[in-house]
Amino acid sequence: MHPSRTETSPVTAPGLKGTLLAYVGLTKPRIIELLLVTTFPAMFLAAHGFPPLGLAAVTFVGGTLSAASANVFNSVLDADIDEQMRRTRRRPMVREQVSARAAYIFAVVLGIGSVLMLGFGANWLSAALSVTAILYYVIIYTVWLKRRTPLNIVWGGVAGCFPPLIGWTAVTGSVAWPPLILFLIVFFWTPPHTWALGLRYREDYAGADVPMLPVVREATYVTRQMLAYSVLTVLTSMALWPVASTGWLYPVVAGVSGIVLIMEAIALMRRADAGLSEAKLAPMRLFHWSNSYLAIVFIAAAVDALIF
Repeated sequence: MHPSRTETSPVTAPGLKGTLLAYVGLTKPRIIELLLVTTFPAMFLAAHGFPPLGLAAVTFVGGTLSAASANVFNSVLDADIDEQMRRTRRRPMVREQVSARAAYIFAVVLGIGSVLMLGFGANWLSAALSVTAILYYVIIYTVWLKRRTPLNIVWGGVAGCFPPLIGWTAVTGSVAWPPLILFLIVFFWTPPHTWALGLRYREDYAGADVPMLPVVREATYVTRQMLAYSVLTVLTSMALWPVASTGWLYPVVAGVSGIVLIMEAIALMRRADAGLSEAKLAPMRLFHWSNSYLAIVFIAAAVDALIF
């Protein structure tokens, strides 16, 4: 039996500062940071150097509003799940700091702001991609896939792959192979990253009836899938080298960091094969490194565009 809201997080009048923090919390800022890390390197690659400052600012604001809109919708729709999971029980919707109606209005306003910002400030292709990402995350992933299939994060994770496309099209007004490669890097990276979290909080997901792969399959199977996707991530990252005609910096950094990612995946698989307890399995090692890996690879692409 799960503790009630009053047992885990008493509802109190938050005041102005608390209300503002609650609305910010609905947007999940840490997720937005990661998405923006994949947006700007695509702009540097597209511009073969520094993109125009005004365009970069518009894309930053528009991209932030887009991701925030999707996250707020998700916060409302997943409030029942968040209430049952230890790591999410203190989120604003669970603590009833914001009403569902107010949150939905907030999400719609953020989404409209994103479209207008990108449409008028960059181009309407970027704006259309922003809308597509929001709708995909909310309808395809949150409403449809998340509660129905162990492959939820594989196909649902597509929504998180749009930022590189938005960054590239903001500069060029068209889609090309380099941003599609960046799209695929994020696509293959998402399952091992998320399944590591799923292994760590397996009981939470099971208690909330979310059929994450670590919930429905044993750790030995899950870690093999994580290794496979990690290898695909690294191979795809190396494909950017000839496709985008980068200099030597990018392949060196992507190669070295990719080796570390694969080694971490292999180490996790071996711990699972050894039948170690959940506490000793340490999946968060891979989770944290995967965050670093994605940032390192994309930043290396941006720096390479500046140097070469």
